[in-house]
Amino acid sequence: MKPTNRSGWKEPMVWLVVAGPLAVVIAGFITLWIAFDGADEPLKLQAVSASGQPAVAARNHAAANPPAR
Repeated sequence: MKPTNRSGWKEPMVWLVVAGPLAVVIAGFITLWIAFDGADEPLKLQAVSASGQPAVAARNHAAANPPAR
């Protein structure tokens, strides 16, 4: 069989090897864009304390009174 002088980019296997990592890089940039574009604003501390007061009290109670073993 006579070897051919084909360019590497004309070989189909090269595109199979390059396409996977390239797709991951593109998906990573799309994910980064979605994360920054759709980020929610941080909650204010006053808003959390009013609605989360029972949970905070229960957490403090559990931390102060560990169960007996």
